[in-house]
Formats: sequence, C-alpha cells, structure tokens
Amino acid sequence: MKKIHWKKTMIGFLSLTALVLTACTDNTSDSNDSESGGKETASVLKIDVDERYTDYVNAIVADFEKEQGVTVEVTEKNMFDSIEALPLDGPAGIGTDVLIAPYDRIGILGEQGHLFEVNLPNDDRYDNMDKNQVLSEGKIYGAPFVIETLVMFYNKNLVETVPKTFNDLEKLAEDNQFEFENEKGTNTAFLANWVAPYHYMGLITGYGGYIFGEDGRDTTDIGLNTPEAIEAIEYASKWYQDVWPKGALDATSAENFMNDQFTSEKTAAVINGPWGAASYKEAGLNYGVATIPTLPNGENYQPFAGGTGWTISTYSKNKGLAQKWLDFVNNTKNTQTLYEMTAEIPANQETRSAISNGDEELTNAVIKQYISAVPMPNIPEMEEVWTGTESMIFDAASGNKTAKEAADDAVKLIEENIKQKYEKNE
Repeated sequence: MKKIHWKKTMIGFLSLTALVLTACTDNTSDSNDSESGGKETASVLKIDVDERYTDYVNAIVADFEKEQGVTVEVTEKNMFDSIEALPLDGPAGIGTDVLIAPYDRIGILGEQGHLFEVNLPNDDRYDNMDKNQVLSEGKIYGAPFVIETLVMFYNKNLVETVPKTFNDLEKLAEDNQFEFENEKGTNTAFLANWVAPYHYMGLITGYGGYIFGEDGRDTTDIGLNTPEAIEAIEYASKWYQDVWPKGALDATSAENFMNDQFTSEKTAAVINGPWGAASYKEAGLNYGVATIPTLPNGENYQPFAGGTGWTISTYSKNKGLAQKWLDFVNNTKNTQTLYEMTAEIPANQETRSAISNGDEELTNAVIKQYISAVPMPNIPEMEEVWTGTESMIFDAASGNKTAKEAADDAVKLIEENIKQKYEKNE
C-alpha cells in the first residue's frame, strides 16, 4: 500500500508559495460557463492523477465517460507537480481541468485564484470537518476525497496491553528490555518524532495551545507560547532529557531512528502516520494500530487532520463537466472501490462508516483519531509556522533555551516574518 508522506505537504508548501503568489488571477470570469455549459468544450475532460490513484481512476472512468458521453484523458502526475504547474499551464491553455490537492493547499490556491469554487452535493456524504477542510473565506474550493492523520503503531510481540495513556507509555519506558545499548540510562520503549512540527503540534494542541486564533485564520493571535503550549514543550523535553537516546533529537535523522528501532523490535510503540505501515509490514512486524494515548492532562492528542480533495482549475473550459466528475468520483459506490483498491480512507461518510465496521486496525485507528484531529490552517502564513517552529522543541529539549524562551522566540520569528511578507503590502 503506497501512502503519501504528509511531510511532503510541508515541503511542497514551502517551495511553491513564491511561485503561486506571483501568478494570481481572477476566479470569476467563467462562472456562468460552469453553470450553463454555454461556452464549454465538454467533449474531453483532462484529469491529473497522482500515481497512487491511477489504477482506481482507470477502474471507474469508463462509467463516467458512458454516463456523460465524453472522453476523459487521465494523466499520471505527482500531486505537487500538478499544483506547481497550475499557475503556469492554466493561463497558457495547456493545463488540466481537474487535479488532486492536499487540504492545506486547497484554500490557499482558491484564494489566489487558481481553483474554481465548487458545489458539494446536498446529501450526507460530508460532515462539517470535511467541509471545513476545503473551505476558505466562505467559499468551497474542492470536494473532500481521503482523510489521514497520525496514529500509534505498537508491536504485539512486545506489548501485552495496548497503551491507553501516556502514563502507560512512561511505565513502559521503565522496562529494562528497552534500554538503548549504546547510551546508558536511556530507553526506546516508546518513540515519537517530536523535533518535527507536523508530529508535535498534536501534543501542543492537546495541551491547549494553538497555531492561529479564530478557526486557524487570525494571524495576529498566535497560541504557540501560551502557558498551555509551554507545558506541552516541557513535557516533550522530559522525554528527550530523561528517557530517549541522542538520536531521537537529531532533526535530520530522528524519523529514521524511530523507524529503525521499531522495525528491529527494540521499540514497542511509535507515533506515525499511515504511510509507516508499508515499511512495518515489509519488515515482517506483528504490529497493531490504535489511537494515540491520552495525554497526562487527560486530553486527547490532537494531530493534524490531513488528506486530499478533488479540485477544479479556474482556467478550465469544462467546469460544469469537472463538477460532475467531483460528484461522481466521491459517490459511495466509487469511494468503496477506492478503499478496496488502495486501502485509503474516503472522506465519504457513508463509506467511512461502513469500513469502520471491519477488522482492519489501521482503518479503524485513523477514523477514530480523526475525530480529535485538527485541520491545518490553510492560509499562506502557515509557511512561517513551519520555519518558525522547526527548532522549537530542539532548543528546549537540548537545554539551549527554556521551554518559554524557545516558544517566545518561535512566535516572535513567526510574527516578524508574517509582518515582513504579508502585511507590508496591505
């Protein structure tokens, strides 16, 4: 099973922002065409598809062609390559009509004029969380497709009882069988990549911190240095200072260290995304999957609610037909096929509910964890959060700064960068 690694979302976000900002366009000129089809050339619909969905789309596309009396041209293309090409190929008239984009990019691309506003069906296939993932400034710029979030993987051969709380994990880390042989006094019973912001934000939000105020859009209200956020940073620091080996604090290799320890059965439990399952399965691990244990404050870990949605290029001449594709590809029948072929979890609520009744642990864990997950702010200023917090936990855990100093410095950097890049032109 091939899974997208959501760290790529951040990398794509950072590399594409400058390009996208320079290619903004008005998003309203073809609105009447979308509704009436009066100017559309609806004989051919062009769709860019990331490679992990190619077989799925090819399996259902013939039914759409027959139903609509059209031809669909499917191009296999990396999702981030499609996004990068959109502001250039679209105006040139050589771009795609439909493409897939991660949730944290959809609102941004829509606001910048590259995605067309779409309609969601008046049924129960999406809940409010799903709709909010593709909503920006009151407009919907995509149709929710799949969901994804961090979960806990554990080794069934090493854990008799599945850890339910972080207190359970702390006790597990007292077991001598998990002592790290190269560093006396350290333990690898439980590991997490908390030097990476994507992974540790769930800890901070679980403690009551937040990124931006007012539904993740108020950049004047940054909650990464609140007393609650500082408490979360202090808790993470204790693991690094009192339990984990030095390799866990190396930002360039921490994730590899975590996975190597887990696959070599020297670690009982890790926090990772669904993308980790492939390598764990390849290593022959007898692993289980569960929701992330509750935090010491009794609250849920609140990781990012990730996933992707189908979108329509604002430059498309076939917006009405593209809208029909979005409705078709995300209906219950087709999303059931999606799950059967890829094991990816559909946003479609009816399908999600049906598959949650099965015995697939990864599926059930992601669906349950998603309930407490938090949508990633889908505004351009989020870029400054990634750069501003990339060393925050390291600074505190290494002892270079106190937790408060590390948090204050991170927030100050974020505020300065936002002011310099976004407020000077207002």
